Amino acid sequence: MSFVAFRTRGKARGDDVPRGEDDQSSAGRSAVMAIAKEVVPAKRAGLFSSLNQFRRLRLLLVTVKRIYLNRIWGMDLHPTCQFSLTTRFDRTFPRGVHVGAETYLAFEAAVLTHEMVKARYAHTRIGRRCFIGARSLIMPGVVIGDGSIVAAGSIVTKDVPARSIVAGNPARILQSDVEVGAYGRLRWEKTFEGE
Repeated sequence: MSFVAFRTRGKARGDDVPRGEDDQSSAGRSAVMAIAKEVVPAKRAGLFSSLNQFRRLRLLLVTVKRIYLNRIWGMDLHPTCQFSLTTRFDRTFPRGVHVGAETYLAFEAAVLTHEMVKARYAHTRIGRRCFIGARSLIMPGVVIGDGSIVAAGSIVTKDVPARSIVAGNPARILQSDVEVGAYGRLRWEKTFEGE
């Protein structure tokens, strides 16, 4: 039973009979309308109309985190790389993390540099202009070539050649020789027929 339906049942009218379905739905609609009337003026005033207004704050936080990871932990993150604040870089062997220029790592992506089972520590390298999708896992010792795209949720266990798209578990090459721009954005060639 929903909260609105619970509040409108019982002795709301002074009798012992629960309200009918029609009464509950109209009471629920009026409660939703009352909440909407309170929310709409705040939206019209420009409060939280877009998350883009927090862009500068996010860029500042990412820059501070990148400086912290580079100077305190000794990672090699290029000053132009971007990543989500929830991206996880392995701190067991932090000197093994290398991320190239104009690369983007989406939320909850993980870059590993150690493997406890094999007692192995390896350098993991992500090239220039790459895109690493959300919740991807880059295993220790993997080299991702320049201009590559790793799809969301992929587990990369082997090296990825430059200018390719990989996806899956384990990640397999879906397409090669792709053109990407900054932060791994695909470049689409515009072709107009009849010209």
